[in-house]
Amino acid sequence: MANPETKPGNQNYQKRLDEVIRSLPDLPRKPALLLHACCAPCSSYVLEYLAGFFSITVYYYNPNIYPPQEYLRRLNETRDFYARFPPALENDVRLVEADYNPDDFYAAIDVQNHPERAHEAEKGERCRLCYRLRLEHSFRYACQHNFDYFCTTLSISPFKDAQKINEEGIAMALRATENHPKNSDCRTPAWLFSDFKKKGGFKRSLELSAECGLYRQNYCGCVYSREKQGNPPEL
Repeated sequence: MANPETKPGNQNYQKRLDEVIRSLPDLPRKPALLLHACCAPCSSYVLEYLAGFFSITVYYYNPNIYPPQEYLRRLNETRDFYARFPPALENDVRLVEADYNPDDFYAAIDVQNHPERAHEAEKGERCRLCYRLRLEHSFRYACQHNFDYFCTTLSISPFKDAQKINEEGIAMALRATENHPKNSDCRTPAWLFSDFKKKGGFKRSLELSAECGLYRQNYCGCVYSREKQGNPPEL
């Protein structure tokens, strides 16, 4: 079982990630990381950065993306990009495509009972609940398949709240460890800290997107973020 890292709180999560990487044992087998990803551009730099230290499986679970055509466009771009991106090819990065069920997203954010969430700016409570949904789904998969760590590419975006993302991931790992049967052979994956936008990460993702000709969307993914960019809902 991987050890839990620390309790949530204000921290330099990029510094903590560097500390974890420096502490990795020098073994023939790299630790297994389940990396949730939302699209090809956001995962480009993250794979370039981490693939040399971890055996990475990318988990594509994004029921928030609207409309379905956009979801498929981002998924296909991700699939095609990994098939030609050297860090993914040289390090045997795998892609797992989870089910697409938008009802999961709408149930999680519960706009029906909290209509104010539909009008929030990015980084609000709606976004926190969306982070939680996607991380919980990823965490369950990581537990079931005995990964050492789990993480997400979401913190690379300047429009995402890295503090909230890390708080959610840390809390999940801690709760699972506290409730884990002592005689279980299953591993509870540790949360891998991240603030991938730091150290020029976001800038590098822009460079890689341009170099590789990647489609960069102009909104986060959900119908509410889409409307804030002046795009009407699909009929």
